[in-house]
Amino acid sequence: MPYLEIEKGMHLFYEDEGEGKPVIFIHGVWMSSRFFKKQLPYFREGYRVLALDLRGHGKSTHADSGHTVANYAKDLNVFIQKLGLKEITLVGWSMGAFVIWEYLHQFGEQNVKATVIVDELASDFKWPDFDIGAFDLPGLTGMMQGIQTNQAELLKGFLPLMFKEEVPERELSWMLKETLSVPASIASAILFDQSIIDCRQYLAAINVPTLLCFGREEKLIPVAAGEHLHREIRNSTLEIFEGSCHCPFLEEAERFNQVVDGFIQSLE
Repeated sequence: MPYLEIEKGMHLFYEDEGEGKPVIFIHGVWMSSRFFKKQLPYFREGYRVLALDLRGHGKSTHADSGHTVANYAKDLNVFIQKLGLKEITLVGWSMGAFVIWEYLHQFGEQNVKATVIVDELASDFKWPDFDIGAFDLPGLTGMMQGIQTNQAELLKGFLPLMFKEEVPERELSWMLKETLSVPASIASAILFDQSIIDCRQYLAAINVPTLLCFGREEKLIPVAAGEHLHREIRNSTLEIFEGSCHCPFLEEAERFNQVVDGFIQSLE
């Protein structure tokens, strides 16, 4: 299993398959590269497909510090530079979208061919001028308290909300194990940061082609979030997945893979 040392004592776990133009999958808060298990076998046939575990998540080092979206973007930059990746398509699910926007803000677009944003808002917080956000302050503090007092119970309630249909127990079991690998201290720290980051200011500066993938079911993120991004990101396409909630890449994996593949191919 490959690991990349991005700073002394800090190793990122990643999967790396296939050959061709690189496509990097970036997971959401508390999740891991394992959630893209239905993407790697498909995309390795025509691309170099990579999926990494962000700092503190999955099999990567559970470092005590550095758990901000801005720092995860810096980690991503080191990852890209050390592997010598060029003309990259970045696919960011949930918090992974924030990591992409922070990366573009900090390091520019010169190395990026395209981005794919999966079911995320420009900000998760309900600001006075942004009422479609996922969290208000009581909701956010309640989740942080839940992580600190009974992380397993909070996740058992949260994970089913990511799906439109009922998820088999065997599937929820591995997801719970994967998300519980993130220590509660890290889980609450990054939840807070990713929930209050506001990327609205970055959107108008994005020029790379962007595919927006949103599930129709609105348990977590409203379709209005995708419509907002489509208005703000000039070179964007919005694709709605009618049979999905927060995870179209799992719930409608075949269609998701084909849509993303077609989008990348259209840029050649």
